[in-house]
This record gives sequence, structure tokens and C-alpha cells, in this order.
Amino acid sequence: MAGQPVALDAQGLDDGPKVALEGARLAAADGIRVRVFGPASLSPSDGVEIQQSDQWISNDADPVAAVRSTAGASIVRAAADVAEGRSGALVSGGSTGATMTAALFAMRRLKGVHRPALAAQVPLPTSADGGRGAPGILLFLDVGANTEVRPQHLVQFAHLGAAFSESVLGVTSPRVALLSVGEEQKKGNPDVIEAHDALAGQAAIEFIGNVEGRDLLTGAADVVVTDGFTGNVTLKTLEGTARAVAAAVRDAARSGPLAAAGGLLLRPALGGLRSSLDPNAVGGAVLLGLRGVAIVAHGSSSPEGIANAIRLADRTVREDAVGRTARALQAAGATREALRDAPARRGQE
Repeated sequence: MAGQPVALDAQGLDDGPKVALEGARLAAADGIRVRVFGPASLSPSDGVEIQQSDQWISNDADPVAAVRSTAGASIVRAAADVAEGRSGALVSGGSTGATMTAALFAMRRLKGVHRPALAAQVPLPTSADGGRGAPGILLFLDVGANTEVRPQHLVQFAHLGAAFSESVLGVTSPRVALLSVGEEQKKGNPDVIEAHDALAGQAAIEFIGNVEGRDLLTGAADVVVTDGFTGNVTLKTLEGTARAVAAAVRDAARSGPLAAAGGLLLRPALGGLRSSLDPNAVGGAVLLGLRGVAIVAHGSSSPEGIANAIRLADRTVREDAVGRTARALQAAGATREALRDAPARRGQE
């Protein structure tokens, strides 16, 4: 096994710490070392080390207050493990607020970053190739880190997303779009319109303009940017719709003998669709804009979902996504200081 281990917070999952341990063992079988922060009842195995952490932060707790007052909590210790260089990345399926807060406090923002953004990978249906010849992944951000944003935040999210899409997802010149209520340049609220104007004048990323909600799963863009409130609601709507459609198809296939026969014929295709829409398939969302790697997994993750989150964290480290993102922001003039001064420069032109 090579490389730094991944620090895994085993507390806070819906089905308990044993799910995290099983996921860690699956990832370890791929050669990824894992340091699991959880209760003493968990047992180590080849490639999996246990760091006893009986304290944890629940979803009901205030994230900032809890992180500051509970130094022994599993998520706080795991984030510190990364910041202090003992682990290379953080994964947690516990409280999203506590995970983001602990990661931000321990790892800190990249130089020049306004605010970190939570980016989710959304698998596209096999029919959505966007004209590029193959189905892929939509990177959608922000999905919950910042419920209120300014135009400069949206601009920086676009650069953060483009850098991650290229460095980790392997997309050459990712197409970046803003989520809005219409494709036209002047559609949307004032913040979206101003962000559109700023992005339209930048050559560092391939900005294609606005997309509407109906375009998210068509492959029209590789990266779609919005505020954290809209992004979180949209993502959960997509997940709920996928489950409802899968259930409706399953019920229809059981509605009678002819439907059952048709269901048997469709089973391979439906199985592939179900897999592509399963949140466990991608593992979790990545918190972009930090000096370290932090992955936020679903609280309802299965062992395979946790394993995929660990694999994503390991791949993000190996691809030097943090360093490449920092260099991309600097080269594009998308640092906090540059974006702050941009309106003044535009006004002087």
C-alpha cells in the first residue's frame, strides 16, 4: 500500500460506525490505507487502523459551537489528522455542517479563496453525452456550503469547479454554466446577471452561459454553478425524483403478467439506470477551496458508498487537485483580491 492514508470519521452515519468500517475495508482491498476515527468496538484489519474516538457531533448540534467545544469529537480529530500531515484526506458521512466546519477550521482556505464550495458529482443518464460521445459526470456546485452568495463567489465557484473537473474527473476544457431561469444573458437575479457578465469576459474557462434546471441532466455542461440554497434543494429534488421514478417503473413491471415479462426484458437496462442514479456510486461531495481534501458522504451511505468516497478522496490527493486548483485560480486572475478589484477596473475602462 502506498501514499498517505485517508482519515475516515466513522461516527454519525445513519446505520452506525460498522458501515464505515466495512467501507474502509473495501477501500483497503484496493490498496488505500485508512485511519478510522470511531468507537473502540471497531476492529483494525489489513490497511485499516482504528483511532478511538467515542465523542461525535450530531446533526442537531450547532456546527461551529460544537466543533470549537468538542476537540475530542471524531470529525474534529480526523480533520486535524489531515491538517497535521498524518493523513492525506478527510471523509465523513456524519453531520455535513460539522464536517465542513471542522475541515475549514483545520485545513483553512486556499490563498485567495472567498468561500469553499461543496461540489457534488451527478451521474448523467447514458443518453446524455452532450455531443461529446460518452456519458459522464456533471459537477454541480454549490450544494450547501453557502446559502447566500455574491457575484464574485459565483465567479470563483466556476473556476473551482472547472479546475476540479479537469484535474480529477479528466474533462478537457470543461464547459461551465450558471443555473438560471432562462438561457438569455440577462435572465436571473442581479447576482447571476453580474456573475454572467464577469464570466463571459474570461478566457481562462469555457463559459457557455446560462442553463435551466431542465438542462442539468442533458450533458449540456460539465460544471453548473449556483448558490448553496438553490443547489441543495435542486440536488435533493433530483435524488428524490430518481427514487420515485425507479419505484414507479418497478411497480409497473409488477402490475401484471405481460408487464412482468416486459420487466424481465428491461431488467439489464433498468439495473444500469438504477446504478447510475445511486448516490453511492460517486461516494460524496468534495469541499473545494481548502488547503486539503475533504469529502462529504451521504449519511445513508452503504459500505460501497463509503468505499467510493475514500477512493474519491485518494484520487483527489493523487491528482494534486488542491495544488492544481490554486495554480488555476492564480493564472485565471480569480483570486479573492483580483475579483474584489475587478469591478473597479471595469469601471475605469
